[in-house]
Amino acid sequence: MRQTYDVIVIGAGAAGMMCAGLAGRRGRRVLLLDHAERLAEKIRISGGGRCNFTNLRVGAENYLSRNPHFVRSALARYGSRDFIDLVERHGIAWHEREHGQLFCDDSAQRIIDMLRAECEDGGVAWAMPLAVQRIERIAGQESADAERYLVHTAHGALACASLVIATGGLSIPKIGATPFGYKAAEQFGLPVVPPRPALVPLTLPPETLARLAPLSGASFEAEASCHGGRFREAVLITHRGLSGPAILQVSSYWQAQAYEGGERAPVTLDLLPGTDARAWLAEHAQARTLLPNLLAERLPRRFAHAWCELHGWNRPLQQFRSSELAEIADTLVAWPLAPSGTQGYAKAEVTLGGVDTRALSSRTMEAAACPGLYFVGEVTDVTGHLGGYNFQWAWSSGHAAAQVV
Repeated sequence: MRQTYDVIVIGAGAAGMMCAGLAGRRGRRVLLLDHAERLAEKIRISGGGRCNFTNLRVGAENYLSRNPHFVRSALARYGSRDFIDLVERHGIAWHEREHGQLFCDDSAQRIIDMLRAECEDGGVAWAMPLAVQRIERIAGQESADAERYLVHTAHGALACASLVIATGGLSIPKIGATPFGYKAAEQFGLPVVPPRPALVPLTLPPETLARLAPLSGASFEAEASCHGGRFREAVLITHRGLSGPAILQVSSYWQAQAYEGGERAPVTLDLLPGTDARAWLAEHAQARTLLPNLLAERLPRRFAHAWCELHGWNRPLQQFRSSELAEIADTLVAWPLAPSGTQGYAKAEVTLGGVDTRALSSRTMEAAACPGLYFVGEVTDVTGHLGGYNFQWAWSSGHAAAQVV
């Protein structure tokens, strides 16, 4: 006799536990299974171990997707305030950092424990570690109460009316990331937007790295922009390329260009955000001050000197022609750097691309062509900005599916 459930959720991460717990509390018989031995590793290591669990300023503009309006429905029905209420009901202390980011005062383990407790309260059954060998759709079963899917495992087949895929993306493979969710979508004829590493450090070609070697290790605030994305935060120049929050943010936009074909635009850095660089340099045009010493008033001194040396601009300001000062100003506010790639999934916080949301219901996360099949969280083609937005998508999409499975 095979075991039968109303709902089987594959993937016991943020979205999977959220969905399972809420569905269980609705009175549904839910099984939550995962191939990993340790529960919710991605939550545990997130936010430096304190879990940046949401953001106070969540909106559709904080997400990338080929279907940009898809997130609106789920976010509107379960937003950051709803999750904060849940956190507070469990007595978890939290604090706000810059840009509306919310973190646990204590450990990220508190969020894992909270989600597990919600699942326990909902009577959710657990199967972990347990790998799925294959999924089978039961022909001719379309009723919401009928057994519509078989999940085959080493311990036998499990049947369910609703199957939720919450297996995440490809980022951080050392903690168990796999392409399982994408393969499941393709098995049932759903399109998948090719996955790519996102929120990831960018690499630079060897010839550029050789020129930037004196700048390696320099960190400074700048405004990074590319392909419509613009972020003012810290930038770090590394021995492999570019990193820091501003670069992680803009990396998703640099990656998204690949879907449109053609040559990718470079990342540009405004080293003096909020400053009229031409006017500022013009004010000092007759000064005997060395240009790098002037720039050191606004930038880290070592960086200012190395940057001027890199461009051959290590002279007093009065020795530059007005046209040269204009060129310097333009470079300061739009310094172009053309990445050669990224540091890959090992360093990526999330995955860009995923199950094409045009094949899913924005209200329920159900696949239009496959009644009873749902995709939630990072496995979908929804990629949030850095700062708690991806966790909020996990909560919101998990909640959306949980209301109907």
